[in-house]
Amino acid sequence: MSGTAEGTARGTVPGLATPYPLGAALPAVYAEDDFGQRFVSGLDVVLAPLFNVLDSLEAYFTPALAPADFVDYLATWVGAELEGTESLALRRRAVASAVALHRVRGTRQGLAAAVRLAFGVPPEITESGGAAWSARPLGPFPGAPAAGLHVALRVADPAAVDPHRLHAVVAAARPAHLPFTVAVTPSRTPEPLAEEPDPDE
Repeated sequence: MSGTAEGTARGTVPGLATPYPLGAALPAVYAEDDFGQRFVSGLDVVLAPLFNVLDSLEAYFTPALAPADFVDYLATWVGAELEGTESLALRRRAVASAVALHRVRGTRQGLAAAVRLAFGVPPEITESGGAAWSARPLGPFPGAPAAGLHVALRVADPAAVDPHRLHAVVAAARPAHLPFTVAVTPSRTPEPLAEEPDPDE
């Protein structure tokens, strides 16, 4: 038995055969004993799903193939930031990208990636810090004196986005010392393109 773990049950499965029936391994004195064969066949029913899982074990640790309940289990292993109400496809992506996100946690890149993963929309991030270069000493410091971070999420339907969820995602991915605010706003309406003059006129 082999294949992916998606859809593979880990409990009793009617009709699932075992590759290693216990009856064939019994001593010869029990080989033709009806009671003994029927007794161990009941154990075969219990063991068959275990062999099935072991044959597919690699798939259980592959987020794209693992059963839905095991994806949630993997999420606890890798510390994926999940609320529990996300779609299965989103939970799979969160588990698959969790390690990479941990590497950039606390950075602008990591914050943007975490928000985009959770909501499918890249955020607008405004931060108080800055960087500048000057050939002369004692130049002005870049950025704002008061530390702060603002994350805006522009979506077509702001009512469909939970601002508390956005707050939780930003709180988990931001630099730990930085105060922040979040906002969910309507996406900007693209300005109509100016009509080009007709060359024949």
